[in-house]
Amino acid sequence: MVMKEITAGKFVEKKSRFYAHLYQIDDPDEIQKILTIHRTTYKKANHHCYGLLFSKKGTAEERFSDDGEVGHPGKTLLELLKQHDLDHHVLIISRIFGGIKLGVGGVTRAFRTAGSSLIDHMNSK
Repeated sequence: MVMKEITAGKFVEKKSRFYAHLYQIDDPDEIQKILTIHRTTYKKANHHCYGLLFSKKGTAEERFSDDGEVGHPGKTLLELLKQHDLDHHVLIISRIFGGIKLGVGGVTRAFRTAGSSLIDHMNSK
């Protein structure tokens, strides 16, 4: 199996749009392909933040990227993957700024809400 999109959704906070996607992966290096897809799909997005959790043969690889966004949204997304035991997954959110600053805490909350909502939606299927 190669990279597979599990679910996707959109969250809006003060006119900023957060496009969240959850992927199942077979190799942590697939993140580069996912980032290429998101940079092409969401050309107006300034930030593509992600968390990646991948365990193999007793070792865990954890990665995250804030992609220049304020706060620590990538780390927040990684924590969501850990909370829900989503090993071999990438949670990525592309943000298109809506013109209203959210502040550091507001940005982190918005990414957490978008990611949590996506995972809850997946679990309710």
